[in-house]
Amino acid sequence: MGRGPPAVLAPWMLFLSLAQANFAPHFFDNGAGSTNGNMALFSLPEDTPVGSHVYTLNGTDPEGDPVSYHISFNPSARSVFSVDPNLGNITLIEELDREREDEIEAIISISDGLNLNPHPTEFSVDRHSGVLRLRAGAILDFEKARAHFVTVVAKDGGGKLRGADVVLSATTVVTVNVEDVQDMGPVFVGTPYYGYVYEDTLLGSEVLTVVAMDGDRGKPNRVLYSLVNGSDGAFEINETSGAISVMQSPSQLRREVYELHVQVTEVSSAGTPAAQAMVPVTIRIVDLNNHPPTFYGESGPQNRFELSMYEHPPQGEILRGLKITVNDSDQGANAKFNLRLVGPGASSVVPQTVLNEAQVTIIVENSAAIDFEKSKVLTFKLLAIEVNTPEKFSSTADVVIQLLDTNDNVPKFTSHYYVTRIPENAPGGSNVLAVTAVDPDSGPWGEVKYSIYGSGADLFLIHPSSGIIYTQPWASLDAEATARYNFYVKAEDMEGRYSLAEVFITLLDVNDHYPQFGKSVQEKTMVLGTPVKIEATDQGAEEPNNLVDYSITHAEPANVFDINAHTGEIWLKNSIRSLDALHNITPNGDRTWSLEVQAKDRGSPSFSTTALLKIDIVDTEMLSRSPMAAFLMQTKDNPMKAVGVLAGIMAIIVAITVLISTATFWRNKKSNKVQPVRRVLRKRPSPAPRSVRIEWLKFRRTKAADKFVLREAPPNENCNNNSRGSTPAPQAPAPPPPPSPAPSVGQAPWTVPTVSGSLAPQQPRQPSPKPRAVAKRKAVGSPVQSALVSELRQKFEKKNLHSKAYF
Repeated sequence: MGRGPPAVLAPWMLFLSLAQANFAPHFFDNGAGSTNGNMALFSLPEDTPVGSHVYTLNGTDPEGDPVSYHISFNPSARSVFSVDPNLGNITLIEELDREREDEIEAIISISDGLNLNPHPTEFSVDRHSGVLRLRAGAILDFEKARAHFVTVVAKDGGGKLRGADVVLSATTVVTVNVEDVQDMGPVFVGTPYYGYVYEDTLLGSEVLTVVAMDGDRGKPNRVLYSLVNGSDGAFEINETSGAISVMQSPSQLRREVYELHVQVTEVSSAGTPAAQAMVPVTIRIVDLNNHPPTFYGESGPQNRFELSMYEHPPQGEILRGLKITVNDSDQGANAKFNLRLVGPGASSVVPQTVLNEAQVTIIVENSAAIDFEKSKVLTFKLLAIEVNTPEKFSSTADVVIQLLDTNDNVPKFTSHYYVTRIPENAPGGSNVLAVTAVDPDSGPWGEVKYSIYGSGADLFLIHPSSGIIYTQPWASLDAEATARYNFYVKAEDMEGRYSLAEVFITLLDVNDHYPQFGKSVQEKTMVLGTPVKIEATDQGAEEPNNLVDYSITHAEPANVFDINAHTGEIWLKNSIRSLDALHNITPNGDRTWSLEVQAKDRGSPSFSTTALLKIDIVDTEMLSRSPMAAFLMQTKDNPMKAVGVLAGIMAIIVAITVLISTATFWRNKKSNKVQPVRRVLRKRPSPAPRSVRIEWLKFRRTKAADKFVLREAPPNENCNNNSRGSTPAPQAPAPPPPPSPAPSVGQAPWTVPTVSGSLAPQQPRQPSPKPRAVAKRKAVGSPVQSALVSELRQKFEKKNLHSKAYF
């Protein structure tokens, strides 16, 4: 392909449209040489590559609707360009060849999406001669469009005008009128057809009119009407007007719906029948809704029904004795109605939807709601309301149920428990409180009988009808013995239905007891700096009658002791911190003081008791020098503590003895046998064992320094307190029996076990100048330790004598 100067494509465009609407979208005319707009006088070099973006269509819609772009070509021409419908970008899709085609005709369009001319035009115009022709295959239809309006636009090739490139154009509208011909059959207007015949319609009345006309409206033919079938003689039609009339009384019409077929026939100008058409006509026999639903009893129409029944019938039971019938004399939909039962909500009605007539049944749904105690009379409203009628006729009837009482309630107390308080000195037969129980049942079933029972009811009675609880005539109440009573009361009706409530009775304490000391004269030992305590008890049952306050009523001298009024603790005044201070207060130096202590309760009236208290005062330094004295001092006021300590020591001794015996037993058992000495043992004379007697502790009240002294008996005195005589000297054991015959081979010789022993002499003890050393040696020479040492020595001497024995 040769390349010459750039070719100028000057397409012209012809727009054909029918009755162009206002406010149509339009292109922007940006002039020749512009790359966007309406593509007028657009030129393009023939060597433009395929796929190049060559132009942009640009337009707008006056209403602001989005626009889309389109491009089309003659069917015989090539499609050279394509356009993006949304952006308007035109792209070259075919190669250009100026020698073969120097101009390209394209039709571009812009649309806002509202197609005002859905049908393409049936006409075309020659672009050179301007002859308007009917397109091939196009058909004109008078019934669709009696006239066509064609807009023809003529444009020149453009040129210079006052120095600018201008395209001049002219527009004209060509009106094409279409003449009608007989090519259409008759057509019914206003289909489908429905008619109604009411029960009060008169004979010969017009039901409805059908209308038909010739389809060729430009030169229409006359039409005639006729009934083909379906009337059964009940209806007829006027052949010229198409009016259908009823020819029988509505009461004689046997069917509810009649389906008629009406035929219409064209009559040509020559008077001969032409085209025909047929249409169905539906006629419904309508019953007038002039009867409301009505309730009937045994004697005719009735709007009140009464019934007597016991309360709480079983759920699902039918209320027998009610004979109710409901009826609607209308027909069809006018005789359809709903039943509804309005009331306490305890029952329902069956059926709920009725057509014409039904027997009414009332069923129990909530047995608990049918309660004589809540309501003795139940009244329901029975409603019948039409369903599908505009009038919504309805009727009502009252259903009244007289309830009969049954014994269905249990007597109930007004409270689950009762609490009261009475003084302990109340006389026998005094009223305590009244309990109340209620039984909602009527008549004898509502009478309540009271009774009392329980572990705490022995001292009380209850009136069987009033519920008043009172004490037994012989009852003597004592808050100190039993401060609280609780028992049950029972309320029971005549058939044994009952309920229980618990009664709590608290005795109010009366201050009728004196505070009591353990002894009227008490002795206490006070360690200097430590208080002593005196205690009195009051048998009162509750505070403040059993609270005791203490005071010192008399003391000589009066400025030595203080007492805690609440706890009863007595201590020396803060100014007295040593025995020397006490000696200054008491010239005689006595360490025993006598106090008169009073215990007084807080009741009203108040009672008091006094006791004489003798107090010995001991210095702490003295106790630290003698632990045993300290222990005895601590246990003086609590003898059981000393007994417990002695019991513990004895248990330890027994445990050690058992342990030693067990060890000895298992040692001998492992040796399997015992081999005694078969000789006469002669023991060497040994000095008699020395025994020591320890006197019991003596406690003196006069001098604190001499209270705890351990005295040791003379060395030759026996320490066994259970035997006053001297211990006999040990003797030699009896000789063994004569030997038995020689044992058989493999048999161990028969032996007799013997045990021998002696007591070792005890070395004389050193004299003890001080009592404290005596106490220490007593701890070393305890009976348990002496027994262990003696046993070990016996075993040692036994082995020594065995090695030195002679016949």
